[in-house]
Amino acid sequence: MPTPVSRLCEIILSFTKVFELYKPHITVFYQESTYLKKDYHLQINQKRDDYRKIIFKVIREGQKRGDFRTEVPAEIITMAIIGMVNWTYKWFKKDGELSIETIADIFNDFILHGLLTEKGLKEHAGEKYFVIKRPPENKRLL
Repeated sequence: MPTPVSRLCEIILSFTKVFELYKPHITVFYQESTYLKKDYHLQINQKRDDYRKIIFKVIREGQKRGDFRTEVPAEIITMAIIGMVNWTYKWFKKDGELSIETIADIFNDFILHGLLTEKGLKEHAGEKYFVIKRPPENKRLL
């Protein structure tokens, strides 16, 4: 049975991969979205809200289970994740040094280091999405 930790990491992985698959479309959308008709804005905002609620729910489940720190508000963590991953469209290069999967691993590692409790850390420390290999120090990644 998937845990909140594994579900959050899989959400972040799939969310991040979208920016490799649809980067040109996402770039145009962000640059031109102010010109959308009201009906489209409403649909997009509803989908964004639905996605935000999914992430929030997983974080809250992790907090209730004791895997995620409760002193960190789930609302702020949710918006931080969305903001961090959404900004990927600005700097990700398909032919860059790191694959989109490696970037998602880095996001997961970064988030988990700030969010896991001691219990969560002990329970999930050996899992694939927690510990990443560091890129070489002298390589330019972006």
